Amino acid sequence: MKVHVDRDRCIGAGLCVMSAPAIFDQREEDGLVVLLNDSPSDADAEHTRKLVEHICPSKAIRFTDG
Repeated sequence: MKVHVDRDRCIGAGLCVMSAPAIFDQREEDGLVVLLNDSPSDADAEHTRKLVEHICPSKAIRFTDG
């Protein structure tokens, strides 16, 4: 799995950071998403998929397989 973020869509809600702090952070100046790990381990992959599908209100996070 490869994780991608779109800062133009991000609204800075921070739900990704609260749900997966090993994968996401927020910039201090504007609260927009920062991708810390674009290739989560297999153990984190399912949680990250759920995050992408259900938690991000602006749909700024997506993933690709591979």
